[in-house]
Amino acid sequence: MGNIFDDPRFTAVGLLSEAYTGLTNRFAAQFEQHRVSPVEFEVLMRLARSPQNQLRMTDLAGQTSLSTSGVTRVVDRMERGGLIRREACPSDRRSSYAVITGAGIARLEEILPGHLELVQRWLIGQLDPAQLTQMLESLRTIRDAVNPCATAGSTGEDHHDPTAGPAVTAR
Repeated sequence: MGNIFDDPRFTAVGLLSEAYTGLTNRFAAQFEQHRVSPVEFEVLMRLARSPQNQLRMTDLAGQTSLSTSGVTRVVDRMERGGLIRREACPSDRRSSYAVITGAGIARLEEILPGHLELVQRWLIGQLDPAQLTQMLESLRTIRDAVNPCATAGSTGEDHHDPTAGPAVTAR
């Protein structure tokens, strides 16, 4: 029997982790130039790509790398910065929505050209179209198994953003 440390399952997880870390490190420097953290970018993208530019706070937590308390802290900070606002949920007093503001949309519009350039260079451009299609299908299958909350509050369409971060930001 071979050495347990040579198990190819470690290689699979390691490669995924190393690729993700490499991508996020390249994205983080660009986000910093625009005065947003990676998680703030993820929140802005999720809200901008959601119906009515809003998500319930619990759905936002499920779609990001944040806990419920973590999403509250990030939303509080972003609300003070004018990038998002909270709205009460009319049907459930215990719930509230995070909604992207015009200033939040404007900040995203500043960030996205450079971000998409990095995505093209370091992710999309590394694969031929068939490899990219297969990778997206594979990631979606894994995401749906390990993070079924990732699509909560969406329209049912998959608006996957392969750059958005843990939960690998897909909805």
